[in-house]
Amino acid sequence: MDNLRFQVVAEAFKKRPLEVKAPAERPYEYFGKYVFNREKMYKYLPKDVYEKLIDVIDNGARLDRSIADAVAAGIKQWAVENGVTHYTHWFQPLTEGTAEKHDSFIEHDFKGGMVEEFSGKLLVQQEPDASSFPSGGIRNTFEARGYSAWDPTSPVFIMDDTLCIPTIFRRGA
Repeated sequence: MDNLRFQVVAEAFKKRPLEVKAPAERPYEYFGKYVFNREKMYKYLPKDVYEKLIDVIDNGARLDRSIADAVAAGIKQWAVENGVTHYTHWFQPLTEGTAEKHDSFIEHDFKGGMVEEFSGKLLVQQEPDASSFPSGGIRNTFEARGYSAWDPTSPVFIMDDTLCIPTIFRRGA
């Protein structure tokens, strides 16, 4: 056992620090670049939708589902402009970790083709796949009676080519 410890220590001494190159731009040029913050909301959402969404975020107003399609359209436009191809409802189940259910913007058109879509319905609420549940995926999704719902108080963000939508996980009845 002592030999193993010495091997680990010897291996650790071989490691060299990674060279980190400081960004060339000023911090204000990249800080929050991949976060759908108020600046982007104002740019990508109609004024009335922006005001309603800010009321939800700042004052805890009830999310009006009638604005969901406009919010989803604004978020999708911003995301696609930043190279996003997929989205995920990112949540923290009862497993003390995080979980994600990835989807693409591609949906069946039910005529044998595909359409690129991201609606308010897809933004606001999703049914996670069964593997995300504390049971470890023993049951089928339709039996899980749970869903993830968008948390508008946590900003949507981009990681690599994926739009991450912070959500809460809620068990159904």
